[in-house]
Amino acid sequence: MPSEKPEAVAVALAELRGEIATGLARIEGSLAVLVERSTRTEQDVRDLRSDAEDEIADLRREIDLLKANRWPLPAVGVLTGAGALLVSVWNIGIR
Repeated sequence: MPSEKPEAVAVALAELRGEIATGLARIEGSLAVLVERSTRTEQDVRDLRSDAEDEIADLRREIDLLKANRWPLPAVGVLTGAGALLVSVWNIGIR
């Protein structure tokens, strides 16, 4: 193994140190971008969840209003039956 001059080793180490620093800076930059994207995604999810909860609450209110305004079917059935009975009795009474 040939021995290299100390100056050449020092230059090679300095170049290696520079490449490592550049690579780490790139990694740190990529990580910063990923953290920013993650933060934005979390905020978007919170906003969407809030919007969905608001829409669900609105739909529940609409359902409650529809339930309150629906026809009371059992009462309508009783009235229809009573009306039919009266018409039948009236028809029988007329004959």
